[in-house]
Amino acid sequence: MALPGYKNFEGEDWIDPTPLPKEIPPVDEVGSTGAPLKSASFFIGTHCKEYNEDFMLCKDETRDPKHCLLEGRKVTRCAVDALQKIQSQCLSEFRAHWNCLDYKNQEFGRCRDQEKPLNDCLFKAFGWKKNVPGAPANKPQIHERVPLTQ
Repeated sequence: MALPGYKNFEGEDWIDPTPLPKEIPPVDEVGSTGAPLKSASFFIGTHCKEYNEDFMLCKDETRDPKHCLLEGRKVTRCAVDALQKIQSQCLSEFRAHWNCLDYKNQEFGRCRDQEKPLNDCLFKAFGWKKNVPGAPANKPQIHERVPLTQ
């Protein structure tokens, strides 16, 4: 695990040399910056819901981080799988949306024009629909609302 700015190693990442236990399978990191992850976040959340819930239940059981490494690895693998699927079918729409987020301070509301084609593409390709958790069930989702002024 790399910890930037570790006080004894200025300018270098510190990597913990302790190997993981053999029962914890290795997994690659997601390897993405914030904007692509934010762009895909609702779809990752839906696609990986079961793994995320298992991980959160595990974390509630104990405060020992080693206890949930296996569940955390499953979440990471699922997120990587979702990102690969998004890129395989909707790369141009995905890139346009996350570039907009990157240039507009990570605000979804300022990138609705780029978000709609991405949502449409993912629905056509995988049947994935963006649902904002906690949104009222009897009202349209915020990204589906028609603007007051065009």
